[in-house]
Amino acid sequence: MTPDTAPEHAEPNRADLGKDPVRVAGMFDGVAAGYDRTNTVLSLGNDRMWRAATTRAVGPKRGERILDLAAGTGASSVSLSRSGADVVAADFSPGMLAEGERRYGSTAPGGGIANLSFVQADATALPFGDDEFDAVTMSFGLRNVNEPRVALGELLRVTKPGGRLVVCEFSHPPSAAFRSLYSFYNDRVLPAVAKAVSSNREAYDYLNESIRDWPDQRTLMAWIREAGWAEVAYRNLTGGIVALHRATKPAP
Repeated sequence: MTPDTAPEHAEPNRADLGKDPVRVAGMFDGVAAGYDRTNTVLSLGNDRMWRAATTRAVGPKRGERILDLAAGTGASSVSLSRSGADVVAADFSPGMLAEGERRYGSTAPGGGIANLSFVQADATALPFGDDEFDAVTMSFGLRNVNEPRVALGELLRVTKPGGRLVVCEFSHPPSAAFRSLYSFYNDRVLPAVAKAVSSNREAYDYLNESIRDWPDQRTLMAWIREAGWAEVAYRNLTGGIVALHRATKPAP
């Protein structure tokens, strides 16, 4: 497959903010309450399929400890927790974590989910020890990190030898025709729909721009290898709108 190259932009945009963590977190704080509902609408329901595919790729097992980084409100973490694994939902946005705690924490109706905990964390300096997790995963968050390759290294550090990495992220469809259709949707349709259903249209303008400026599947695969991961591979979902990258931490 010939790798696609994300287009270059001469003018700065919302995705060129240096990915300042505080500013990005603040933007997500503002959309936390309606975040999952809006994503389902904007993805035409595909977000549920992507989440299920990610959970299958992680392959969580009872007794394992799993880190779900950039977990947002915890929708992906809940999916992982159904296996009986102990899941840590980590995110840099206090607003997202608060919404997750409200839905699934100990004060939630029914007492919440016992094997799911929420932690505020910077992806480039994770507050965990070495070799803590059997698996680590990150869905739709790596492109929001100001130093994504540092984050990949941090994920390696906190994973046990032989442990698993799964990254689910927006990408670039390999088909030129489908890529053109996808660009039209992101540039014309998504802003209009976001204005109607979201409390913060700018957050979804940022979404479009950050996707457009994100590297292709093969580049991300190279970054994962360079961070020290082994057995790196990916597969496309929904024609390459999303790519699911998998890797393993080498044994010493």
